[in-house]
Amino acid sequence: MTRISIGVRMMHARRCREKQRKESSRLQALNRKLTAMNKLLMEENDRLQKQVSQLVYENGYYRQQTQSAGLATTDTSCESVVTSGHQNVAAAAAQAQPRDAGPAGLMSIAEETLTEFLSKATGTAVEWVQMPGMKPGPDSIGIIAISHGCAGVAARACGLVGMEPAKVAEVLKDRPLWLRDCRSMEVVNVLPAGNNGTIELLYMQLYAPTTLAPAHDDFWLLRYTSILDDGSLVVCERSLSTKHGGPSMPLVQPFIRGEMLPSGFLIRPSDGGGSVIHIVDHMDLEPWSVPEVVRPLYESSAMVAQKMSMAALRYLRQVAHEDTHSVITGWGRQPAALRALSQKLTRGFNEALNGLADDGWSVIESDGVDDVCISVNSSPSKVINYNATFNNGLPVVGSSVLCAKASMLLQDVSPPALLRFMREQRSQWADSNLDAFFASAMKPNFCNLPMSRLGGFSGQVILPLAHTFDPEEFLEVIKLGNASNYQDALLHRDLFLLQMYNGVDENMVGTCSELIFAPIDASFSDDSPLLPSGFSIIPIDAPLDTSSPKCTLDLASTLEVGTPRSRINGSGPGNSACAGSKAVMTIVFQFAFESHLQDRVAAMARQYMRSIIASVQRIALALSSSRLVPHGSSISHSPASLEATTLARWICQSYRFHFGAELIKSMRR
Repeated sequence: MTRISIGVRMMHARRCREKQRKESSRLQALNRKLTAMNKLLMEENDRLQKQVSQLVYENGYYRQQTQSAGLATTDTSCESVVTSGHQNVAAAAAQAQPRDAGPAGLMSIAEETLTEFLSKATGTAVEWVQMPGMKPGPDSIGIIAISHGCAGVAARACGLVGMEPAKVAEVLKDRPLWLRDCRSMEVVNVLPAGNNGTIELLYMQLYAPTTLAPAHDDFWLLRYTSILDDGSLVVCERSLSTKHGGPSMPLVQPFIRGEMLPSGFLIRPSDGGGSVIHIVDHMDLEPWSVPEVVRPLYESSAMVAQKMSMAALRYLRQVAHEDTHSVITGWGRQPAALRALSQKLTRGFNEALNGLADDGWSVIESDGVDDVCISVNSSPSKVINYNATFNNGLPVVGSSVLCAKASMLLQDVSPPALLRFMREQRSQWADSNLDAFFASAMKPNFCNLPMSRLGGFSGQVILPLAHTFDPEEFLEVIKLGNASNYQDALLHRDLFLLQMYNGVDENMVGTCSELIFAPIDASFSDDSPLLPSGFSIIPIDAPLDTSSPKCTLDLASTLEVGTPRSRINGSGPGNSACAGSKAVMTIVFQFAFESHLQDRVAAMARQYMRSIIASVQRIALALSSSRLVPHGSSISHSPASLEATTLARWICQSYRFHFGAELIKSMRR
């Protein structure tokens, strides 16, 4: 007994030592992270103090100038006016003078870009204000700020990532990898520079975010990579144009040339391992080129912060977490494969939304009502690859792909809340033939079958696959159970949808919420082509007015947790559906079909899209109304009422499928 007791005690002591060792290692890692974050916050505090000092100096200077203007007489001599005018003209001429477009001229532009970028990243060249909805802390994504009072729209992000600077730079320079709005980026030329640096000439194209903004942006850029004296790695870039003295690039239709002001990444090695990153994105997106209703999208620094600066930080943190931790994902997929699937969904959705001729899309004539746009793609690269995946020895699925798309304006409704309800209550917007219509992408000769015989699907089951390290995005598989009484082996089976759901945080300003899905079979591979469809909701509120005296109060209030009552009354920080808020929803659906059935499928798609638009309007009205009513009152279109309606519909459908009769009619008898 004594030996057994001693052995048990030794095992217990060994387990305690192992537990203490792991806890000590965890605390040391946390301490290193907190030390690096503290250093970053101290640097940010120093920068803010410099900004305050500069503002105080400018305020005193302007006050002195105002006082002296009332005492001094104005010099109206012709000599003074002419001399002043000549000086201004000479300065403007010197600035506009073209430089050598060769290596020496490009190096001069690169050095100027580096200086201007560093003054934005660590200096006071831009007045930054904290991003609303961002809570600082060790678990936050970083320090996020947006511009105030500068030309264009700009965002700045600072954060700590557990990756070496060289790898961080490699990831960030591959913009299509993490920027999902990037359609393409081509390196046109590469030139060597000093300090083991390089100068690259780039051409980049961006997708348009909605059908209401037909303008697509492209950029002709110079990118300069160099190493500073302190060992920091810098990647900075700016637009090239004739006014900068650089080589020009002809315009490409239907793109509108945007301007990127000095931007980039400052990457410094951290003492505790990893890298400290400063990201600046500063752009002029030509808001005059889009309709007024969506112009705030192109004037919002918060949108730039969400889609570019924060997206880059999130992607880096995700990759670093996967490199240092064992990650278990659904369906045996590695994290990189799941990221590729979500990128494929987004890219396919954006491609269909934009419908560019280069991708094989052509618009067919409308039926006279302009609320739905129909495009067709018959390019072999798209159709053949898709058919090869779902053919399985059966007749070809379709010779063309049809896309139906539309946009609608939402008022006083939270985009995350709306898409969350649509994700969980699919039957509220998908009628009995909706999912069967989706099945046309996977079941041959579907368009020859009468719609009245197809019935519907009994319900959905959400099978989680994975979510990002910062749980803003979910990748999941939706299983739709087939309850049809149609006795065809091809139709009497479950339907699977690969679905991506992101933009779930209601506290974040400028959040774009998406629900994108594509039909798959149970054995789909990572390289399977997809036909994504779904919804995208982008807030289009006016840009944040940081000049208001209430700005500081508003920004501080976003760091507090609002009560449920404050959210209902529209005053809570988590309520993005406050009075007067607007958002634009873009709806895109794709179908594979036989080319000789184009007119019939187009008519069905228009009817189907208009039905979805009506359902979305009804749901949005119910959600916005339920948020505005006080506690204790009832409303007929509340979410609970919608769920009760869903349950009643399922009961009626189940009765009809099993007994071949209508439940409501039998009750009336």
